[in-house]
Amino acid sequence: MKHLLRITVVTLVMSIGAIDAMAIEEAKYEVIKKDKEFEIRDYAAHILAETVVKANMEDAGNEAFRILFRYISGGNQSRQKVAMTAPVSQQPMGERIKMTAPVGQERIQEGWIVSFMMPDSYTLGTLPRPEDPKVTLRQVPARRMAVVRYSGFWSEKSYLQHKSELESWIQNMGLTIVGNPIWARYNPPFTPWFLRRNEILIPVDADTGQEKAQQPPSGDSRKAAPEE
Repeated sequence: MKHLLRITVVTLVMSIGAIDAMAIEEAKYEVIKKDKEFEIRDYAAHILAETVVKANMEDAGNEAFRILFRYISGGNQSRQKVAMTAPVSQQPMGERIKMTAPVGQERIQEGWIVSFMMPDSYTLGTLPRPEDPKVTLRQVPARRMAVVRYSGFWSEKSYLQHKSELESWIQNMGLTIVGNPIWARYNPPFTPWFLRRNEILIPVDADTGQEKAQQPPSGDSRKAAPEE
């Protein structure tokens, strides 16, 4: 029994270590208001690589992840020409793009839009072109988001429960919803369920609600991300 417990603890520690080792860039935001697990955040403009998947919620993320991961792993055409050894022989080569967080998922009529946020160092003009036509690049403007954060399994039941709680909180705050909910996941699949960081983000009108005239508190800036 002690041996089994030791293996379990070691496995957990190794998992946590692997999570820490996967420190990745996240979208920048400023916290406007915090109320327990709820927040109002102002996000900076950013670029998404996204794809549309026709599947249920829990399968869509897995299917889309493979498509998007191929893009950032070199399944693209770099916009910079790389000279080869032979004269006049120049060709675009695949470019690796750093992984970012979170992986965003948004419901649409055709299924789900799943997205990766692109690193801050890129613009739409410098990002490599996707080789797969199912991958598109999109500029997202700066916007205000109402957010609920929770841990646990990646299930539709949990998503719907927390989305309902966030929508009620938004209504109580006097905010106006201006976009679709986004389900954001920050951790790799091997992360223990109780250590996972999950969020639901809903775009809201910055000119509505109790916080419309309030400035972000100094020193309460942090990193996180959507997407979409």
